[in-house]
This record gives sequence, C-alpha cells and structure tokens, in this order.
Amino acid sequence: MTNNEEFEKILENIDENGPEPQEEPQRQYYFMKKARAILKQKAEELGRPLTACTVTFGCQMNARDSEKLIGILEKIGYVMTEDEHADFVIYNTCTVRENANQRVYGRLGALNSMKKKNPHMLIGLCGCMMQEPEVVEKLKKSYRFVDLIFGTHNIFKFAELIYTRLISERMVIDIWKDTTQIVEELPVERKYPFKSGVNIMFGCNNFCSYCIVPYVRGRERSREPKDILREIEKLVADGVVEVMLLGQNVNSYGKNLEQPMTFAALLREAEKVEGLKRIRFMTSHPKDLSDELIEVMKESKKICPHFHLPLQSGSSAILKKMNRHYTKERYLELVRKLRAALPDISLTTDIIVGFPGETEEDFLETMEVVKEVQYDSAFTFIYSKRTGTPAAVMENQIPDDVVKDRFDRLLAEVQEISRERCARFEGQTMDVLVEDVNDHDSSLVTGRLTNNLLVHFKGTEDLIGKIVDVHLDECRGFYYMGTMISK
Repeated sequence: MTNNEEFEKILENIDENGPEPQEEPQRQYYFMKKARAILKQKAEELGRPLTACTVTFGCQMNARDSEKLIGILEKIGYVMTEDEHADFVIYNTCTVRENANQRVYGRLGALNSMKKKNPHMLIGLCGCMMQEPEVVEKLKKSYRFVDLIFGTHNIFKFAELIYTRLISERMVIDIWKDTTQIVEELPVERKYPFKSGVNIMFGCNNFCSYCIVPYVRGRERSREPKDILREIEKLVADGVVEVMLLGQNVNSYGKNLEQPMTFAALLREAEKVEGLKRIRFMTSHPKDLSDELIEVMKESKKICPHFHLPLQSGSSAILKKMNRHYTKERYLELVRKLRAALPDISLTTDIIVGFPGETEEDFLETMEVVKEVQYDSAFTFIYSKRTGTPAAVMENQIPDDVVKDRFDRLLAEVQEISRERCARFEGQTMDVLVEDVNDHDSSLVTGRLTNNLLVHFKGTEDLIGKIVDVHLDECRGFYYMGTMISK
C-alpha cells in the first residue's frame, strides 16, 4: 500500500458527523474530511475543481514543510498548480534575512489585486516570518485581506485551520510561541518520487548572535528513532532511493529523548533499511561533530561522501562574537579528521563576510582557512542586520564598501578553488542518481553524484529515479558532461 492509499484509507474510516477526536493526528483527519465536504460543494457550484498554489521561501526545512501543506491540501480536495491565480495561495515564509520579509509584503500586494477579481480566493501565510509578533500585528492592521496566518510550531493543524476559515469568513490567526509536540502520520506530497527529506528534529538551541532561527523555530526537539525509521521504510516502499535527514543541527539529535540516542547511532539504524541506496543530512554544527559520526561515515556504504560544515568565519575572535563555540583551530582539526577518514569527501560550507567588528586581519584569516580546506563549494553571504538578534545592536558595523570588497575577493577565491576541486573526478566512472530531463537540452538528463555534483549526459526520461554508472568525460567548472555506461 502506498503512503497516499494509506492516508486515504484513514480518511474513509473517519466519521465527520461524529464528535471531534481529541487525539492527533485523528483530529486533523476529521477536519480534512469536513473541509473536503465543503470544498466539494463549492466545486459543484462553480462547475470546476478549486486550485491551490504553495510558494516556498527559505531552507530545506521549509521545503519539507511545504510538502506537508500540499499533502493536506490535496486530501481536502484542492488541485495543485504553480499559478498564483489560484483559489488558495499560501506563502511558506522565511525570515532569516529582513529583506525576505519585504519580498513577502510586496507579493501580497499583487495577491490582493487577484483576490478582488476572485471572490473564492483564500490567502494563507505560514512559516518563520509569522513567528514575529510585529509581523502579525502589521498583517492584522494593513493586510486584512489575508485569510489564514500560522507559524512553524502548529503546521500539523493546517486542516483544522482551513476548516475554521471556510466556516467563519474571518481572518484566522493561530501562532504558538513554542511547543514540544510532534505529530506523526500526516499526509505529505513529495516533490520527487525517488528522493525525500525526512525531519529528524525541529528547532535550535545554539543562539548564534546573528541568527533569528532559535526565536522562530523554538527549542530543539527530536523525533523518536522508531518514527523516523518507520517513515524511511515507508518512503523506500513507495519508491524512494535517497533520503536527506533534516534538522537545524543534526549533530545534536537525540539529546532530549527519554532514551537519548546520538545522530551517529541513528545513521547506523537508517543504513539497515533495505532498498535505501543513499543517505544525506543537513545541517551540521562543528561544535557537535563527533568522532563517532566520522567513524560511521567511514564505515558506511550508503552515507554520501559530502559534508556541509558551516565555517561562518576563519577568525576565532569573530567566531566568539558569533557565539559559535569553536575556534579556527578546532574547525581545521575536524576537517583533518574528516579527510583522514574519507580522503575523497566533498566539503562545503557557509561563510559570512562583514560581521560587526571584523577587521582586515580577521577577514584574511577566513581567506587562509578557505585556501587550506579547499572547499568544493561555499555559500558566501554579506552580513545583514537581523532585528531581534544580538549582532544587530553590536558596535563597529562594517561600512558597505569595505564589506563588498571583501566579499568579492572571497568569492573569487572560492570559485577558483571550486573549479579545481570539482575537476578531480574527470575520467572516472561514478554512480549518478538521475533527477530530471535537462532544462536546456531534452536529449540530456541531469543527475547527481554522491558528492552532490551535477552531471549531464545523453539519456531518456525513463531513467529518472534510477542510479546509473556514468563516465565523467569533462568538467565544466561546477558540473560534468558524461556518458552513461551500459551494463
């Protein structure tokens, strides 16, 4: 039985005319069924199905949350579309940077114009941005046309909130400050049939001085290992060959469980799932990277040899101001351990340029680390003030022209190293998971190596989701052109 069939069977057994269940997730299936009845009536009146569009801003956690939103919308009876001229448009928001908020406000203006032409249209907002009280107040005052507002902690209540809005004709706001609750077994509609994200934990306890995430995602809470493994097993039975284990800091997984379990131990268990071919994870905090995890990766046949290890700065003084809880020396020691255990590992990172108080000497230390580590790629960011974080009120904010100069120098160095690093596999034959038909040439398909590099090669659509051997003919900067090897 596929996941979709299983969820549909649960719905069939729900009596929407009976009393409201008090336990989750049965309560949400009850509201799905009640909302479905209302939507069915509306569709009959209009002579067409109602459509819904989900727009996702931000990280992999948000992308996974959106798959849950879509799963619930489809169960209620909406037909998904990418066109924002839909009957229900929901923005799953990010608030890591303040300009992300401005983008949402700008797009809401356009939605208001659409809504005036479509009296059936509903507009929903959820995600990290909604966890900021001042944002909700602004929406209540200046964006009264928004129908539904909720945050990161109660996404599982989506069906209940939709039903409340459908029967009330009023703006529905449901924001939780924090939660320890994790609700399992709700519908999810995956973007890809062959790979999937799997949340292993939620929230963050690190409070890096530049980051808003702990304030909007709440404290760390880990899912039970049995629930994670059961989800992976169901995904594999449904055709998934690769999972990405997701958390704000996967290395601290399991600390708050009744029976604590390390992330490395969870990986060992995940590796035992038959039919699963590849395991990835995101994101790791250097302060919690253990020797046990490195050893598990070394022994593994399924964990991809790619490690995203955010540096943020190469200066120990700046790292202390960032509240990162490691030094440059400790970071480099971790890199040496990873490379000793897995010589071909691909290392990627995040780097912030222009943090308050960063001197030219601090910046040059970051450049030194970049040259020493030799990253396969790096996400480089210009520091931007984030209201509500300690760094936003720190003295010695760096002038824009100085930051821009440093950023350009860093980017040039990172890109040059990346080109050289990516070329090291040229001439080898490696496993590639085929992900899509190439956007620019339909005679090609695009796949991904275990180290996360892209490869384009001649192939057909029926290869999507399969792992095939590909000879890496030529490296073209940050991707390969290859030839599939027939077995």
